[in-house]
Amino acid sequence: MTIILRIIAWLLAAAVTFATLGPASLRPHSDLGQDGEHAFAFILVGLAFGLAYTGNRPRTAVIAMIATGVLELLQFWAPGRHARLEDFIVDALAVCIGFIVAAGADWTTRRLGWNTTAA
Repeated sequence: MTIILRIIAWLLAAAVTFATLGPASLRPHSDLGQDGEHAFAFILVGLAFGLAYTGNRPRTAVIAMIATGVLELLQFWAPGRHARLEDFIVDALAVCIGFIVAAGADWTTRRLGWNTTAA
């Protein structure tokens, strides 16, 4: 199960990277608005990495926030894109929320005695 979660996490990271650095015309759009889209995408990334890499979740969360900042800075060199502090703040907070939800899910499953290591 862990390998599947890790594959999903990295595929989500790749999709978010493409949406962040790729042409704006190819980026998916929704009714959530720019901040809502950012938050939704990065909550999913944080949740996926939080579930996939449970060994040292705080370290993984810090790495994810750093990667979020790097993605934002790389927009300086992406044609037609722009880096904004507001986007970084939304993205970093959303990643943290995803990690918090993952930690809560782990805590809940352990508290209820569910066996998550079974096939």
